[in-house]
Parts: sequence; C-alpha cells; structure tokens
Amino acid sequence: MKKGFSFTLATFFGVGYSKFAPGTFGSLATIPLAFILANYVGSWSIGVAVLLVFIIGTMATTEVLRHTPHDPGFVVIDEVAGQLLTFISIAPHLNNGYNDWPLYLTGFILFRIFDIFKPQPVRWADRKITNAW
Repeated sequence: MKKGFSFTLATFFGVGYSKFAPGTFGSLATIPLAFILANYVGSWSIGVAVLLVFIIGTMATTEVLRHTPHDPGFVVIDEVAGQLLTFISIAPHLNNGYNDWPLYLTGFILFRIFDIFKPQPVRWADRKITNAW
C-alpha cells in the first residue's frame, strides 16, 4: 500500500494503524490536541482547528481513496474533526488545565457513542457518499 504524506495525515500521524479500535484511538489522540489548543492558544482555536482538519483531512482522504477501498478503517482524520467539533460547544470552559478532565471524558464518550451508532442523517450519508466527504 502506498504510504505518503496524505496517509500520514489521514491516519492522524499513524494512530489509525492501531489494530484494535482505530476510530476510538483517533478520537482519544485528539484530546491532547484540544487540551493544548484550549489552554495555550485559546478556546477559539478549537473552531479554527475543526475547519483546518476538515479541509486538510478531506484533501488527504481524497488521495488515500485513490489507493484503497471506500472508508478504510485506518482513516481516522474524520474522528479527529468530529471529536474537535464536539468540544466547540464547551470550548470556553476548557481553560482550567487538568481540572477539565471530566469535560474531555464526557465529550469523548458522547462522541464515540454517536460515531458508532450514527443517528440519521449521518447514517444515510455514511452509506451513500463514497468519496472523502
């Protein structure tokens, strides 16, 4: 399998190659990023990160899909974008350092539940849209 910069980004720097639950590990690996952004840059930066990860992730995944079947399990950049999106609503509260761990944990668990069960219309889109979107 061809591995290049697009694969590095789409797998969130290799996290997606986890043999067990790559999506969960992709979401989990996003928490330190959200923590750093909220505490050292500002809560607004989580929104900027969502936009950047979405754009860069779509471009990287488009390239990966040229070499793989639809929705390969190792592509976890969508989990990164989704997990960051989960934190946008509470971003102004994520600036108390390690005291915020219950918020991060709750956001992680809720995102994983929704990502696994995919409520409508997300389930429809996941089945019908076969490109990087």
